[in-house]
Amino acid sequence: MSALTYNDCLISVVMLTVNRPQYIESAITSVLRQTYGRWELVVVQDGGDPRIAPIVNCFVRSDERVRFFQRMEVGNIANALNFAIRQSSGEFVAILDDDDAWINSRKLELQWKYLREHRDVTAVGGGAVVVNRQGQETMRYQRPLDSAECARRALIANPIIHSTVLYRRSVADAAGLYDETLRGYQDWDLWLKIMQMGKVSNVPDYLATYRVWDGGGSSTKILGNAWSSLRVVVRHMRRYPHGLVAGLTSVAYVGFALLPSSLRRRSYQSLTRFKKRCFSVKS
Repeated sequence: MSALTYNDCLISVVMLTVNRPQYIESAITSVLRQTYGRWELVVVQDGGDPRIAPIVNCFVRSDERVRFFQRMEVGNIANALNFAIRQSSGEFVAILDDDDAWINSRKLELQWKYLREHRDVTAVGGGAVVVNRQGQETMRYQRPLDSAECARRALIANPIIHSTVLYRRSVADAAGLYDETLRGYQDWDLWLKIMQMGKVSNVPDYLATYRVWDGGGSSTKILGNAWSSLRVVVRHMRRYPHGLVAGLTSVAYVGFALLPSSLRRRSYQSLTRFKKRCFSVKS
């Protein structure tokens, strides 16, 4: 295996952060540990939480590849992602949520080589290890590896885990980037759009932690996510198989989101793990 050099393609790593300073140091450190060294990390903070800047600025001062942008007004996730991507200059884009972390130091290297060898693939993800608030593992899951299987299941479940992805910037630009009218599942909608221009797939490796906890965005914004899920399915159901099943699943999700908050909170994490097991494949 030949050594990687600085002449290799630049990868832009995008990280959003909002009021979650307790995990961001771990997330950034996992980027610094990557064997593929030609990356830039674009950290975008929405809101004025004063605890974030001192942490991130320590990394900015110690590594010129880390860039930090603060936006005092909080936008939605898609708006912040698009802002970050427009500040970046990489040929490829990787995403890492501020409460997740990359657990494979060869993550970028593996995926960069995969995309170089598979020119018809527009985006590649990998497996994730689900952890709780304390970082304890609760389960592992993997999306389909094969591009055809990703396409077959794409409308039933998100084919790529966002914090594991590496995708071609040019294709995402052509697809219009993330839809800023969606309150959730902007990544799922983007994969369904770029799959009209090329394939997506996953490597068999576990690449990142995925934190499921009461303060996570998926829990606190569940109703917005549910309506967005239904919108995504309706938007793309004519282009992908299993439209009826996907539609019924999304309607059930909206029904769950409308349950009393106390009941939702008690069952949210268990249902999240159940859904991931149902729509995952064996690694």
